[in-house]
Amino acid sequence: MATGGTVTIDGFRPGEPLESGVHYLVATDSVHTTAAACDYLEPRLDGPGTDTVTVLTVAGGEGPDASGSTRDSGDAANVARARLTGRATLDTASREGDPAEAILAATADLGADVLVLGPRSGKPGATADLGSTARAVLAAAPVPTVVVPLEALDSDGVE
Repeated sequence: MATGGTVTIDGFRPGEPLESGVHYLVATDSVHTTAAACDYLEPRLDGPGTDTVTVLTVAGGEGPDASGSTRDSGDAANVARARLTGRATLDTASREGDPAEAILAATADLGADVLVLGPRSGKPGATADLGSTARAVLAAAPVPTVVVPLEALDSDGVE
């Protein structure tokens, strides 16, 4: 529904906080994606006991968008803990298999209200294009989905 030039989808207005008690699912494969998600979330969170952030990592899959090592997943979750502790109730989840399918299943299984993900793999050397995982998730997401911007990284992980 359009109101005064602002698009509202089921009460969701891009750029504005949702009502209290929001469960955000952050699908991530790197510290870079998690940091960008935290940049987006920090001003929107109302605190522990009100908002929940679940950091989801997916192991497995094929191709350039496939999730990386266990260390990368752990580091990604640590970024969220460091940045969001005291701002929301934090949780972590991990899945295996095709990243897009796992993200969509977790969104439903965990009861997420908003899905947050990067446009592509956050790993060094990833192309600047919207990745296949992000495209597949956007095409089928059952909840409002935010794609956070990522800086381009060279093959050494430097912006």
